[in-house]
Amino acid sequence: MNYLIIACQIIVGISILNVWLVQNKKPTKWRGGNAITILEEFKEYGLPPALCYVIGFVKVTLAILLIIAIWYPALKQPAALGLAAFLTGSIIMHLKINDPLIKSFPAALFLIMCLVIAFL
Repeated sequence: MNYLIIACQIIVGISILNVWLVQNKKPTKWRGGNAITILEEFKEYGLPPALCYVIGFVKVTLAILLIIAIWYPALKQPAALGLAAFLTGSIIMHLKINDPLIKSFPAALFLIMCLVIAFL
């Protein structure tokens, strides 16, 4: 079970880092509305650009902490629950703008993985 949790930590952590640091200016089929970049996605949701940077900073920090938690387990639950809260927010934003449910799939999957990390 421990290896499954570690695998989840690596998958979620690297995926969040990829979205926010590598793919942030690239189109993906998961972006809200017709957005191409993360900043455009926040605009689609009716959120100010400054909030994009704040949320990005916090999500990247939590993703790094989730990976570090492999060696420092005390960080695991707070990092996983913090990410779970933000992923819940992502799903709510997709629903707010009436995106097809499939666009919420990555956030929902990572939300479930974060809850597994936090509670198992």
